[in-house]
Amino acid sequence: MDTKCLSDNELIQRFVEGNSEAFNILLSRYRKKVYSYLLMLVKHKDIADDIFQETFIKVMRSLKEGRYEDNGKFMPWVSRIAHNMTIDYFRGQRQNNTVSGDTTDWATISGSDFSDLNVEEQSVNFEIRRDVRTLIDRLPAEQREIVVMRHYLELSFKEIADKLDININTALGRMRYAVLNMRRLAEEHNMVLEA
Repeated sequence: MDTKCLSDNELIQRFVEGNSEAFNILLSRYRKKVYSYLLMLVKHKDIADDIFQETFIKVMRSLKEGRYEDNGKFMPWVSRIAHNMTIDYFRGQRQNNTVSGDTTDWATISGSDFSDLNVEEQSVNFEIRRDVRTLIDRLPAEQREIVVMRHYLELSFKEIADKLDININTALGRMRYAVLNMRRLAEEHNMVLEA
């Protein structure tokens, strides 16, 4: 049986039993989502790389130690670890008073494969994604966090509410205001967000 077709839980079980390839498959399934989420939060490629690596080391250890209970929510569990690692990073930076104001090179967060697109289509899609990321960056932190969790991590509003320890209606409201703010900002800056 092809291990790539196995469920997350089956891969976790095989990894715990000593099959390191099973973990590599899990990593490849969720690499893009977790990394994009981290990059969106920290806005610096090197920092996102470090936190990404620390996140998956912690995931590996937690799995080996039996600290993951299968409830069909492996990705939300991983994203929670990534979120907590990011918070720990910022706490450390705040204590050291070294938080960077660098801007993000959004070209590194390609959410889709451009190999089938011609040069003009690639350019238009890149511009749209860059504009969307610019709009997301201009949102208040609470709204930005909801947008990232919903669209980049593909979490449900219930999962978002649980992770942030807020009411689901609060999560929905923040998303609504985020969309309205993004529309307003797009109009103010004459951004066209469709190809």
